[in-house]
Amino acid sequence: QVQLVESGGGLVQAGGSLRLSCAASGRTFSSYVMGWFRQAPGKEREFVADINRSGTTTNYIDSVKGRFTISRDNAKSTVNLQMNSLKPEDTAVYYCAAKVFYTIEYNYWGQGTQVTVSS
Repeated sequence: QVQLVESGGGLVQAGGSLRLSCAASGRTFSSYVMGWFRQAPGKEREFVADINRSGTTTNYIDSVKGRFTISRDNAKSTVNLQMNSLKPEDTAVYYCAAKVFYTIEYNYWGQGTQVTVSS
C-alpha cells in the first residue's frame, strides 16, 4: 500500500516553468514504477511520463518531450515533474501514480494538483 500526495501546481504564464512533486508514504517506494498523468476539462486522463524503479529509464508523451523531465529520489520517496516552456494546452489536473513493475494498470493515485497556463 502506498499513499501519494502531489504539490507544486499553480498558475503560470505561457513559456514559464513549474515543478510538481509527489511524496509517497510507505517503505517500499523503490519497488514501484512512478508516473504522471493529466486530465484537462472535458478530456480523458492521459499519460504524461513515467520512470522505472531505479530512475534510469523514462518515457514521455510526444507533446512534452524536451520540455518536461521526470525524476525520482528513492531515499526521500519522492517523484518530481519539472515542466518548462509551458503551453496553454498543458493546463490540466496532474496526477501522480504508482504501480508494481509487472502490472499494466497503475494501482495507486494521488488526489491531483491543478496546473493552469495562461496565454
